[in-house]
Amino acid sequence: MLDHIDHIGLAVADLDEALHIWRDILGLTVTHDETVPEQGTRVLFLHGGNADIELLVPLGEETPVGKFLQKRGPGMHHICFAVPDLEAALAECQARGLQLIDETPRIGAKGKRLAFIHPKSAHGVLIELCEKKPDA
Repeated sequence: MLDHIDHIGLAVADLDEALHIWRDILGLTVTHDETVPEQGTRVLFLHGGNADIELLVPLGEETPVGKFLQKRGPGMHHICFAVPDLEAALAECQARGLQLIDETPRIGAKGKRLAFIHPKSAHGVLIELCEKKPDA
Protein backbone atom coordinates (compact mmCIF):
# COMPACT_ATOMS: atom_id res chain seq x y z
CA MET A 1 0.00 0.00 0.00
CA LEU A 2 2.79 2.48 0.91
CA ASP A 3 5.17 3.58 -1.82
CA HIS A 4 7.77 5.60 0.10
CA ILE A 5 8.20 8.26 2.78
CA ASP A 6 7.23 11.53 1.13
CA HIS A 7 8.13 13.83 4.01
CA ILE A 8 8.36 14.29 7.75
CA GLY A 9 6.41 17.24 9.13
CA LEU A 10 7.90 19.29 11.95
CA ALA A 11 5.92 21.84 13.94
CA VAL A 12 8.04 24.93 14.57
CA ALA A 13 7.40 28.00 16.67
CA ASP A 14 10.38 29.98 15.35
CA LEU A 15 10.89 29.65 11.60
CA ASP A 16 14.22 31.51 11.58
CA GLU A 17 15.63 29.18 14.23
CA ALA A 18 14.37 26.11 12.38
CA LEU A 19 15.86 27.31 9.07
CA HIS A 20 19.16 28.00 10.81
CA ILE A 21 19.33 24.34 11.83
CA TRP A 22 17.87 22.55 8.80
CA ARG A 23 19.12 24.84 6.02
CA ASP A 24 22.15 26.66 7.35
CA ILE A 25 23.78 23.95 9.51
CA LEU A 26 22.53 20.68 8.00
CA GLY A 27 22.57 21.96 4.41
CA LEU A 28 19.06 21.10 3.25
CA THR A 29 17.65 23.20 0.42
CA VAL A 30 14.33 25.03 0.62
CA THR A 31 12.31 23.80 -2.34
CA HIS A 32 8.82 25.13 -1.62
CA ASP A 33 7.21 27.85 0.52
CA GLU A 34 3.43 28.10 0.67
CA THR A 35 0.66 29.33 2.93
CA VAL A 36 -2.23 26.88 3.26
CA PRO A 37 -5.07 28.92 4.79
CA GLU A 38 -7.44 25.92 4.97
CA GLN A 39 -5.02 24.24 7.37
CA GLY A 40 -3.91 27.43 9.10
CA THR A 41 -0.25 26.92 8.29
CA ARG A 42 2.68 28.19 6.34
CA VAL A 43 4.72 25.26 5.07
CA LEU A 44 8.29 25.18 3.87
CA PHE A 45 9.69 22.04 2.28
CA LEU A 46 13.40 21.31 2.49
CA HIS A 47 15.02 18.54 0.49
CA GLY A 48 17.58 16.21 1.93
CA GLY A 49 18.38 12.66 0.95
CA ASN A 50 15.43 10.52 -0.05
CA ALA A 51 12.68 12.50 1.68
CA ASP A 52 11.67 16.05 2.43
CA ILE A 53 11.32 17.87 5.72
CA GLU A 54 8.18 20.00 5.98
CA LEU A 55 8.37 22.87 8.44
CA LEU A 56 4.88 23.74 9.71
CA VAL A 57 4.40 27.25 11.02
CA PRO A 58 0.98 28.02 12.53
CA LEU A 59 -0.90 31.07 11.31
CA GLY A 60 -2.49 31.38 14.75
CA GLU A 61 -2.74 29.74 18.16
CA GLU A 62 -6.14 28.17 17.41
CA THR A 63 -4.98 26.31 14.29
CA PRO A 64 -4.19 22.60 14.52
CA VAL A 65 -0.43 23.23 14.47
CA GLY A 66 -0.82 26.15 16.89
CA LYS A 67 -2.64 23.86 19.34
CA PHE A 68 -0.02 21.16 18.80
CA LEU A 69 2.76 23.59 19.71
CA GLN A 70 0.90 24.76 22.83
CA LYS A 71 0.40 21.19 24.00
CA ARG A 72 3.66 19.51 22.95
CA GLY A 73 6.09 22.21 21.86
CA PRO A 74 8.14 22.09 18.66
CA GLY A 75 9.02 18.74 17.16
CA MET A 76 7.81 15.95 14.93
CA HIS A 77 4.20 16.53 13.91
CA HIS A 78 3.62 13.75 11.36
CA ILE A 79 5.15 11.34 8.90
CA CYS A 80 3.77 11.27 5.36
CA PHE A 81 3.75 8.26 3.07
CA ALA A 82 3.07 8.47 -0.65
CA VAL A 83 0.51 6.00 -1.96
CA PRO A 84 -0.43 5.24 -5.56
CA ASP A 85 -4.21 5.32 -4.92
CA LEU A 86 -5.38 7.40 -1.96
CA GLU A 87 -9.00 6.18 -1.93
CA ALA A 88 -7.87 2.55 -2.01
CA ALA A 89 -5.34 3.16 0.78
CA LEU A 90 -7.98 4.85 2.95
CA ALA A 91 -10.44 2.02 2.36
CA GLU A 92 -7.79 -0.55 3.28
CA CYS A 93 -6.78 1.36 6.42
CA GLN A 94 -10.40 1.64 7.52
CA ALA A 95 -11.09 -2.04 6.74
CA ARG A 96 -8.12 -2.98 8.92
CA GLY A 97 -9.49 -0.97 11.84
CA LEU A 98 -7.50 2.26 11.67
CA GLN A 99 -9.30 5.43 12.74
CA LEU A 100 -9.23 8.02 9.98
CA ILE A 101 -9.27 11.76 10.51
CA ASP A 102 -10.11 12.22 6.83
CA GLU A 103 -12.44 9.66 5.29
CA THR A 104 -12.20 11.49 1.98
CA PRO A 105 -9.08 13.17 0.55
CA ARG A 106 -8.49 16.90 0.81
CA ILE A 107 -6.06 19.21 -0.95
CA GLY A 108 -2.92 20.29 0.89
CA ALA A 109 0.38 21.98 0.10
CA LYS A 110 1.69 21.64 -3.46
CA GLY A 111 -1.87 20.79 -4.53
CA LYS A 112 -1.44 17.20 -3.35
CA ARG A 113 -4.41 15.10 -2.35
CA LEU A 114 -3.95 13.89 1.21
CA ALA A 115 -5.65 12.36 4.23
CA PHE A 116 -4.65 11.73 7.84
CA ILE A 117 -4.82 8.64 10.04
CA HIS A 118 -5.55 9.39 13.70
CA PRO A 119 -2.55 9.03 16.03
CA LYS A 120 -4.66 6.88 18.38
CA SER A 121 -4.47 4.18 15.70
CA ALA A 122 -0.70 4.40 15.27
CA HIS A 123 0.88 4.46 18.72
CA GLY A 124 0.66 8.24 18.99
CA VAL A 125 2.05 9.04 15.53
CA LEU A 126 -0.02 11.19 13.17
CA ILE A 127 0.24 9.60 9.71
CA GLU A 128 -0.46 11.47 6.52
CA LEU A 129 -1.08 9.67 3.26
CA CYS A 130 -0.58 11.63 0.05
CA GLU A 131 -1.29 10.48 -3.44
CA LYS A 132 1.84 9.92 -5.45
CA LYS A 133 1.65 12.03 -8.56
CA PRO A 134 2.16 10.05 -11.80
CA ASP A 135 5.26 12.09 -12.70
CA ALA A 136 6.83 11.77 -9.22
